[in-house]
Amino acid sequence: MGTEIREGQELSPLVRGVTQEKVNLYAHASGDYNPIHIDESFAAQTPLGGTIAHGMLVLAYISEMLSLNFGQAWSRSGKLSARFKAPARPGDTLTVSGRIDSVQGGQAGPNVGCSLECRNHKGEAVVTAEATVQPDWD
Repeated sequence: MGTEIREGQELSPLVRGVTQEKVNLYAHASGDYNPIHIDESFAAQTPLGGTIAHGMLVLAYISEMLSLNFGQAWSRSGKLSARFKAPARPGDTLTVSGRIDSVQGGQAGPNVGCSLECRNHKGEAVVTAEATVQPDWD
């Protein structure tokens, strides 16, 4: 991101579609085969009314957006605190957006605080989060 980092700056958003195929692939990769994620007949009978994406899949999209904005600094120094607000479902288009709330100096370098949100195509908040990262300034 370079030296243009400033409070109030909007981060570049990330848009990802959720499909049942992606949810199934995530179940296979993670080993989480909870039927609420992969069994459409079972999930239809629950209060959720259908399958939902794994929360960690949604957090992966948030982490991807932070990597796009902060590069390797996110992998090296990033910290994320998230709150799940609503399930993400197959058919949803998720948009992860955020802004820089604070830029503070420190012995280990600058520390940037960000507020983030992931919303579905209906505008409903799926996840809200805060992140901190020590960006590269070169």
